[in-house]
Amino acid sequence: MTVSPDVIFVDDEEHLRISAAQTFELAGLSAQCFGNAADALEQVSRSYAGVVVSDIRMPNMDGSELLHRLLEIDFELPVLLVTGHGDVKLAVSSMQQGAYDFIEKPFAPDYLVASVRRALEKRRLTLENRHLRTKVTQRDKLETRLTGRTPVMIALRKAIRSIASTDLDVQITGETGVGKEVVARALHDLSPRADGPFVAINCGALSLDQVESELFGHHAGAFAGAIRTRIGKLEHGRRGTIFLDEIESMPLDLQVKLLRVLEERSITPLGSNEVVELDVRFLSASKENLQMAVEKGTFRQDLYFRLTTSMLNIPSLRERRDDIPRLFIQLANEAARRYRREFADIPSHYLLELSNRDWPGNVRELRNEADRFVLGVDKVDEDTAEQATLAQRMAAHERAIVSSELSAHNGVLKETYEALGISRKSLYEKMQKHGLNRRGFMEDDSSAS
Repeated sequence: MTVSPDVIFVDDEEHLRISAAQTFELAGLSAQCFGNAADALEQVSRSYAGVVVSDIRMPNMDGSELLHRLLEIDFELPVLLVTGHGDVKLAVSSMQQGAYDFIEKPFAPDYLVASVRRALEKRRLTLENRHLRTKVTQRDKLETRLTGRTPVMIALRKAIRSIASTDLDVQITGETGVGKEVVARALHDLSPRADGPFVAINCGALSLDQVESELFGHHAGAFAGAIRTRIGKLEHGRRGTIFLDEIESMPLDLQVKLLRVLEERSITPLGSNEVVELDVRFLSASKENLQMAVEKGTFRQDLYFRLTTSMLNIPSLRERRDDIPRLFIQLANEAARRYRREFADIPSHYLLELSNRDWPGNVRELRNEADRFVLGVDKVDEDTAEQATLAQRMAAHERAIVSSELSAHNGVLKETYEALGISRKSLYEKMQKHGLNRRGFMEDDSSAS
């Protein structure tokens, strides 16, 4: 792997480049020197961890234009300009435009190195802060995609964050509608392949007569009707992620070919002898138990072992009933924005009723319910609230309030009972009464007092 230099030094005079290279080497800094700005510009990206030092007076692209072009790539990149005595006004103007520092000729080597070290420290802090902000943003996005404070959902998000940064192939299991593609996209978006393509392939929707051409592609004339060359979906996913949904539906003869692709990471398009290398990550999903499919003989055991290097199971809504009210409110808010409707309050007895349903269609079914609620298709029957006793309604309301405060304070009990205006003992009693566990409202394993 090529390591980027600490310093990119640009000057059209060779003896100054040689001198600068020696100065940086003696100071323990790596440097790459260029005789023109255009070549130096090609080496810089937003992720470059070093700094740029450039002379102002140069033919073609001068230091001022180079500064402007560099700041278009990254406005926080430290650029130091080297000036002659008559260029001081120009240097000051350049600093007003975003240059980090200017160094007047002739300069002492120690002064140059000291200025570069300060700039490198600034660059390190800038990239570190960016990285932290990105992690926070990604975390927030993941929690929005996979809403829930129950232990099973906290564990799922932790597993996703842990696996996403690797190149492991992952098998995702779960009932219909739990969000298997949502998890697959999260794994892609949190991975180093996020800038590459995400190609979703529904194995159950591929017609048998076209499946090979769809996946592997073909050359013109490979078969009757193949008028032009076509790139297959597997090749289209290079440097990205391939998501094989409903993998249990794939025909056995195609499973053999997929196994070879997984092992060799290459394909040969139909009608071609040329091997195409694949730099891809494979994610697969099934709503059925693949181990049982292996036992029935409908799924190859060797492919099963190859796909299940790592496994993620998405819980059904029945397994996380405490998440249903929060998730329904989020889905209803999204529906209100989508349909440009004013968001109405959701009665607590209605949320309690939703929590008690089985939801065989899981999140997909709950989303449809939220859409109907926002559009007024399904009216909330106020009589259902009257069917419950006063004590039941009061209990449901109290449970909703305590759950809300526990969520708001990330399961920290002291902050929760202070916000509710009750004693620590009273909070414990209410949590026990309603079957609430603070760990269901904590986003990590850190203790909360």
